[in-house]
This record gives sequence, C-alpha cells and structure tokens, in this order.
Amino acid sequence: MKPLTEDEIRGSFVNCSKGEARRMNLPRELSDLPWADLDFLGWRDPGAPDRGYLVTERAGAWVGITLRGASSGQKNFLKSSICSICVTPHAASGTDLMTAPKAGAAGRQGDSVGMYMCADLACPLYVRGRKKSLGRRLEESLTVEERLARARTNLDRFLDKLYEGATTTAA
Repeated sequence: MKPLTEDEIRGSFVNCSKGEARRMNLPRELSDLPWADLDFLGWRDPGAPDRGYLVTERAGAWVGITLRGASSGQKNFLKSSICSICVTPHAASGTDLMTAPKAGAAGRQGDSVGMYMCADLACPLYVRGRKKSLGRRLEESLTVEERLARARTNLDRFLDKLYEGATTTAA
C-alpha cells in the first residue's frame, strides 16, 4: 500500500459525514506505519475504543469506512475465535464483531453490515507474520501471497455488502 496523507485518509470515507471524517482520530505518526506490509490501513480510535476505521483501495479509488465494535461486555477467556477477513485464530478478545453503516441512503436509515475481524484491524500484519496472535495458528498449505489474496477477497465481499443497494459512484 502506498503511504497515504491525512487528507487522502479523511477524504476517503464513504459511510460518514465530512464533519465526522474531519473529527476522527487518525493513527499517530502516519509516516512511521509499515506501509509496505499493509494491504489496507485499519486502526482503532484510542479516544473511543469501540470505534474503528479501515481504508483500502477499491476500483482505483481510496475507500474508507467507519466501524463500530460490539460492546459485548464480559469475554470468555477460554474461547477462541477466527477473523473473517484474514482467517487468523485469536484467543479471547482478539476478534470483535465490527459493524459499519451501509453507504448511501440505507446507512442514513440505520442499515449496517457486520463481520468478525481482528480487534486491532491489523489483518495484513498477521498474515505476513509481522504480528503474532495468541491463538493457535492453523496449519495451511497456502502461501503468504495466497492468504493475502484470500483476505482481499473476504474484505471485498464485506465492502460489496456495504455498498449493496447504494447509489454511489465509489462502489
């Protein structure tokens, strides 16, 4: 992923107002992020931990989406779960049900889509082995490139649902 500027990030959001995009907390030190290891930029808001953001390229344009983590209260530390994007197994609270308002009028009416994702939204780093999960890694015969392609496909399916029924040009 090419390094993005603050303006590119804020201008990419499709499921929130321009004012909300202007007020959101961006990752600190954008220049220090491991851009070469990112297929999308994901982060949680340190000031509002239930909020997350994801920016990716889609159809030649940057697309940003706002996410909200489920506030499920108590976590069962004996259970594990798997991210639906990168298929990384996590222990306890390593995944979160993230919901996003749909793009366009449907989102303004309250329609949303959800998916279980890595709680820290660092899927590309888990796939590349730059971050380690506390969960037991699944034995797979796929290469890193094949796992990255699978993650991209899974993210695209989520974005397809986000745009479903919308009349926007960014789809």
